[in-house]
Amino acid sequence: MDDDSDWYAAANQHVFMDQVSPLRDTPRDGDPETSFDFEQLSLAEIRQNRVLRRTRSLNAPSPIQQFGPCGRIMKNSAMVMTIQDPASQRLTWYKPPLTVLVIKKVRDSSVLPPFVQLVTWLIEEKRMVVFVEASVLEDPALARDHRFQGVRDRLQTFRDGTDDLQDRIDFIVCLGGDGTLLYASLLFQQSVPPVMAFHLGSLGFLTPFEFDNFQEQVTNVLEGHAALTLRSRLRCIIMRKGEEGQPAKPPTNLLVLNEVVVDRGPSPYLSNIDLFIDGKHVTSVQGDGLIVSTPTGSTAYAVAAGASMIHPSVPAIMITPICPHSLSFRPIVVPAGVELKISVSPDSRNTSWVSFDGRNRQELFHGDSLRVTTSIYPVPSICAADQITDWFDSLAECLHWNVRKKQKHLDELSDLTHSSSNDTLDSLDRDS
Repeated sequence: MDDDSDWYAAANQHVFMDQVSPLRDTPRDGDPETSFDFEQLSLAEIRQNRVLRRTRSLNAPSPIQQFGPCGRIMKNSAMVMTIQDPASQRLTWYKPPLTVLVIKKVRDSSVLPPFVQLVTWLIEEKRMVVFVEASVLEDPALARDHRFQGVRDRLQTFRDGTDDLQDRIDFIVCLGGDGTLLYASLLFQQSVPPVMAFHLGSLGFLTPFEFDNFQEQVTNVLEGHAALTLRSRLRCIIMRKGEEGQPAKPPTNLLVLNEVVVDRGPSPYLSNIDLFIDGKHVTSVQGDGLIVSTPTGSTAYAVAAGASMIHPSVPAIMITPICPHSLSFRPIVVPAGVELKISVSPDSRNTSWVSFDGRNRQELFHGDSLRVTTSIYPVPSICAADQITDWFDSLAECLHWNVRKKQKHLDELSDLTHSSSNDTLDSLDRDS
């Protein structure tokens, strides 16, 4: 494995995250430099210091490294001693952002008025250089908008697949649904600028901002007042075998935010896919296919296939079979640092098909392999509130998580609650 597996160590050129020690407790009225390990304090020491303020952390407590009188963890140069606490990840700019990319949902006329309002405000009020897709200017509905005509010539344009936006964009604003954010991720296959996503689409699980008071919200972000969720991405590489006597084809290399899906395509036969983890064959998948997803993608296709929902700050990869022909094949979660290898089994009756965040669908032949691991380039998604609140709000509003009618209370406790296990129904009836 190379350094690409340690996405927590990524240094995004657009943002810095202030790190707060997640495992220390500081006396409220004491020296701010004095800190305590809460689990190592005795009761007397806690009482002596009276009031302790627990620093918020999304990390689990660090385990001790001494095991009994003789055992301990062997230290080596590859050991990660400090992990960024997700709760401490906040956006700050080392210089004022000047360029902003505005991406809007396509084929949706309801997004046009907010789009015109936003780009006009960014240009006239914030004096920013605004980039949009060239196809946006070709929209006939915008051509009839008189207010848009005043800023049309001041917009910078690009075309996907032709123009390179790397190092040209300081900030991204998405207007639409989750697919709009996935498209923004696709545009930046390395470092991604901070993304602010407004909910103007269908689902909106990844779009926490409402557009009503966009001026105040965008201003807060431009001033550096925002929490960040670093959404990990998967680096996917297809290694082609190549025809006999011909050199191997160059590999396909893509980063995905949600998932990579390997399925049987149009074939009527079961998929027969071999799965390797860090070079070890762990299982063969017989069914409709396999989903490999990020924690962000665990609430997308994977959850529909029976996977658990994982908070995006958890460093993990979710592996979910699609309709497996086995009662015991359940979804599994593996560490973010492993490398997966997926290939068509030699005795498979058919080839497989692979897609990346629902795009770039292509065939996977016998002898080809798909390598998947966690990328060092996450998507820094700006939070409306914070990392925890945003996620649970999305679960409740978009997926209606754990929604049911509440059980009614009883006016009086039943006599059954006071009965013993030896009482019979007949004896209880007689007593009543």
